[in-house]
Amino acid sequence: MNNLYWGTRGNEMSGLLFVGSSGGHLAQMLSMAAWWKDRERSWVTFDTPDATSALAGEQVAWAYHPTTRNLWNTVRNLWLSFKVLRRQQPEAVISTGAGVALPFFLMARLRGIPTIYVEVYDRIDSQTLTGKLCRPLSSAFCVQWEEQLKCYPGATVIGPLL
Repeated sequence: MNNLYWGTRGNEMSGLLFVGSSGGHLAQMLSMAAWWKDRERSWVTFDTPDATSALAGEQVAWAYHPTTRNLWNTVRNLWLSFKVLRRQQPEAVISTGAGVALPFFLMARLRGIPTIYVEVYDRIDSQTLTGKLCRPLSSAFCVQWEEQLKCYPGATVIGPLL
């Protein structure tokens, strides 16, 4: 199977690139539809039944998983990030995590592309590993609860997405 799938919209420039694990991370990005629905966009996530269904008709690149403590898939996703960012030339990369976000944030920063990280809503009293790693690479770092500011001073509170 070809890992790079561009859906029904072809190989065109994209305004926003959403990167994240499937499941809850993808659900949080999808919940921002009022903000992104009228913009060019593309997605990077895992080829799982929920993601395939939710992103039908969207421009998608399937990332390699699992990413947790899997160095080989991290390297493969770093190469994928190079190819996707070169082809798509997004205005910004947005993520809610998890592991697949880091290679894309690294490559985006190297290419001078702004990055926006939104910390997940269910981690209130401690940092996620991806949040901790992506924060220094983020042009904007957002949290969903005021309480998360204790872990991420100076972040922007955007309110709960779900």
